[in-house]
Amino acid sequence: MTYTSDFRAVGYPLRLYSGKDALENLPAELKRQCASRAFIVCGRSVARRTPLIERMRAILGKDCAGVFDEMEKESPLAAVLRARDAARAGEADLLIGVGAGSVIQATRVVAILLAEQRPIEELITQYPEHGPAISPKLLAPKLPIINVLTAATSAQNRAGSAVKGEQVDHRMEFFDPKTRPVAVFWDADALLTAPVSLAGNTAISVFWRAVMNLGATHVNPLVEGDRLQAYRLARGAFLRVTDPLDLAPRIELCAAAFLQNRDADDGGTMFERHWVVRVVYAFAAALFNLHPHVSQGEANAALTPTVMRRLGHRDPEAMARIARALDAWSDAEPLDAAPHKAAAVLESIFQSANMPVRLSQLNIPQDSLPQIVERSLKNFNADPKREFVREREMLLETIESAW
Repeated sequence: MTYTSDFRAVGYPLRLYSGKDALENLPAELKRQCASRAFIVCGRSVARRTPLIERMRAILGKDCAGVFDEMEKESPLAAVLRARDAARAGEADLLIGVGAGSVIQATRVVAILLAEQRPIEELITQYPEHGPAISPKLLAPKLPIINVLTAATSAQNRAGSAVKGEQVDHRMEFFDPKTRPVAVFWDADALLTAPVSLAGNTAISVFWRAVMNLGATHVNPLVEGDRLQAYRLARGAFLRVTDPLDLAPRIELCAAAFLQNRDADDGGTMFERHWVVRVVYAFAAALFNLHPHVSQGEANAALTPTVMRRLGHRDPEAMARIARALDAWSDAEPLDAAPHKAAAVLESIFQSANMPVRLSQLNIPQDSLPQIVERSLKNFNADPKREFVREREMLLETIESAW
């Protein structure tokens, strides 16, 4: 590894509570924020099939201003607007997101829409026909947010959010550092409410990002520490998470996802800028937005082996680092063998976790592939400089080969 000594690291105020009865600290967090009208945002399953929300109501007592329990997968804008209206009617002075990625992101957007007075179209990332994407500055003060996780997710303490808009051809992206949470809870009973299927899919997403981040060729020592530990935790936990009674791997995956966010704060890029991670991330986001029955973990698994074989040659050193970390390749072998060997190992790992490794296994129509490519052209995290627009033909050939 070549370390860089030129970097910027930032820290954000946050309290993290983990383990048995962690949620008992909720009243203290409300007091710390001078809040007395906490409004909960969650999905139907956690509210109606588990005792978690009733437990939280009991802990909060009179300080619970209400619950919106109809947030849907991938956070459709219509549901987010209903949540905003319910929080406003409840005179909320603090928001609590309870769930995994979709709900946590939606709660941030609720905070934005409660505060900002401009039309929604002016609040989301803009994609001019020519030039890079533009993320508008959202300056209004936001309500404090507390996140209670039911599954590991890198959404837990980030500032960006994406929701599904029916009238646009891509995800609606919001970014506001003021929506970072003031507290995050990894409560034992809350994490064990997630069914094995959800825990397994989120685990694959955490593991996938940990692997992709190992392709970095120039990082500072703080980032390297975050990434190596995130990979160690994710690699050791993602197959064990299928035990519905074992809390340990679920906490370890939460920690891995937390470290992945911290590496961005420590000076790393949110996604290493090699072509494999960028293309898979953009394709996957477009895919599960267009086909809601597909999870992010399934999309990542189905795409990565093929994309790595086809595009790995564009970043050979990054692929070599990933292949070496997977024990798939050594320095004595040709560099151009690394992407193919890494892809083979990842394919085997995904199959051992009962994940798809081809798009044809996802029960989606093959004729939707061009639409997925078009939607992937507007993804700020993967392509802020809009390089993908010039690569339409390559992207289409790549996704078709993943079928």
